[in-house]
Amino acid sequence: MIQVVEAVPNFSEGRDPAFVAAAADAFAATGCEVLHTTLDPDHHRSVVTVIGSPGAVERGSLAAAEVALERIDLQRHRGVHPRVGALDVLPFVPLHGIDMAAVVPLARRVAHRIARLGIPVHFYARASRPFGRTLAAIRRSGPGRPEADLPGLDGDGRPVHTRAHPTAGATCIGARDVLLAWNVDVEGLSLESAREIAARIREVGGGFPGLRALALRLPRQQRMQISMNLEDPIGTHPTEVFRAIKRRVRRMGGAVQGTEVIGMCPDQLADPAIAREMRIRDWSENRVLGHRLRAFVGGGNG
Repeated sequence: MIQVVEAVPNFSEGRDPAFVAAAADAFAATGCEVLHTTLDPDHHRSVVTVIGSPGAVERGSLAAAEVALERIDLQRHRGVHPRVGALDVLPFVPLHGIDMAAVVPLARRVAHRIARLGIPVHFYARASRPFGRTLAAIRRSGPGRPEADLPGLDGDGRPVHTRAHPTAGATCIGARDVLLAWNVDVEGLSLESAREIAARIREVGGGFPGLRALALRLPRQQRMQISMNLEDPIGTHPTEVFRAIKRRVRRMGGAVQGTEVIGMCPDQLADPAIAREMRIRDWSENRVLGHRLRAFVGGGNG
């Protein structure tokens, strides 16, 4: 059976299309299929979504990490999105013919190879021990922030960076299931009101299970958005969250402008009627992960 793994690296560079092209090319050169790329100048962040065989994804991830190390200087980075590294987040997702038990070791192999580039690594989600460490916990500043699981090593294999590489920071590597990364644009609200909505809908505020939410102002684009990850779009359908946001925004005198999906749409967003209701920009069947996966497997790739 063909084995297919998805990787969704998040890079702290959202203003240089040439960088995004180079990162995507690094994956394509190892035999991965690049499904989607996105970059945002306010977040100062880009996301590349790829699928491929476990070996191709592993090799492509290391090649992309080298591109980020060469081209991104985190000391000069200014963006609204939280981050700890140049290659900030690198999750691996089992999609076909492979299970989580096999993807966790893959994530850990990539982590050890990235650590040999001198970059400290944090494990999160299914790759962490104990299981389930969150990105929010890793990004927490001050004494509550955990030490890196793997220190960055020098050419002789000796630890040289225990917390952060001078320009590349640290990398968070995880194994997880398919999630929805998305932003809902709102207008007519203050940032404080948008933050109140985000606080009430996210899981830690008593809202939807598995929902992480922040309110962000995007000054370059003159937009306000509620930026979210929905970790289980099967258990909580995205329309439930969207409708709750819409109701709260209306009660506060504002309006929802539309939805931006980062990367691929999970199959819960495959229905064009749902895409219209949520006002998903740039939606097409080509953006639905399940459609692309079936085409990839049917073409004998992997």
